[in-house]
Amino acid sequence: MGFVGGPTLAVVAREAGVSVPTASKVVNGRRDVAPETRRRVTEALDRLGYVRRRRAASAAFVDLVVPSLGGAGAAEVLRGVEGAAHAAGLEVVVSTGPARARGWRDRVMTRGTSGVLFLRSGLTPAQYAWLDRHDVPFVLVDPVLEPPRGMLSVVAAERQGAVGATEHLLGLGHERVAVIGGDRRSRCGAARVAGFRAALAAAGLRPRPEYVRYGDRMRVLLDLPQPPTAVLVCSESMTSGVCEALAERQVRVPEDVSVVCFGDVPSGPGLAPGLTTVRLPLAEMAATALRLVTGQETSGTQAVEVATRLVVRSSTAAGPAPGGPVRVARPAPGLGSGVRPD
Repeated sequence: MGFVGGPTLAVVAREAGVSVPTASKVVNGRRDVAPETRRRVTEALDRLGYVRRRRAASAAFVDLVVPSLGGAGAAEVLRGVEGAAHAAGLEVVVSTGPARARGWRDRVMTRGTSGVLFLRSGLTPAQYAWLDRHDVPFVLVDPVLEPPRGMLSVVAAERQGAVGATEHLLGLGHERVAVIGGDRRSRCGAARVAGFRAALAAAGLRPRPEYVRYGDRMRVLLDLPQPPTAVLVCSESMTSGVCEALAERQVRVPEDVSVVCFGDVPSGPGLAPGLTTVRLPLAEMAATALRLVTGQETSGTQAVEVATRLVVRSSTAAGPAPGGPVRVARPAPGLGSGVRPD
């Protein structure tokens, strides 16, 4: 059962102090809700005067909406969703970036869905309202921006991942550690830089302002009077540019500068094949999201965090002696890369 007319399900969720998917479970008579939570939602429903409407039975499908099948991590997410869906006896319908298209909405309403997983989708208020109005359960997987209050999401533990990566560099003896952040507005970018700062603070260090950069700034760091001996790159898309800048200046990795990046970046021109990375658990995040949207798993928080893992490879090594210099050569035409392979 669902509702039409009057306040939306989001209003009910806010009134009861729960997420929209949890309120939807109560509305649809699902059993996987704590008694106290069910009581609060039921009282909110009565208080707000909802009128029930009929709804088709749950479909044997779950929808996965991705920006692009060739995008970073899409294959891992699909693997996680397929595994969890198979265990639940569900089929997966994959769509690429159509959440704002009327045709996609019509198809969902015609065939029904057990829930929708949105990968890195920045839904608009109108799209949230449509999902709410039609009682479509959904979970955001790795959202780009911080979701609105009451929207359930599954994210990587970005902050703790950055803490672990920075602690790894500090533990190797690096004192001049820099960070290159991604988009300042993004949820994960802000969390990663915050983790970097937290790890330095825990070690009794204060981040040098010139060592906190955003965007393609590796060359700026190398031009400093005291360049860093280690750098944490907080965006997969910037790792290639960082490695190219180091190769251009014939700065060896890890002998001259240690590098840690987020995400498993493939080898290629200008890329070190043995990068130490913070691995994002995309498959596990997707599987968790599917269990949440289908009611097999419950959460007491709006954002469910899944732990990252530091994978140490050959791009990090012991730092120089305290106060020691970093060799930073200027570009020289025709000279080969100084990025060390495995």
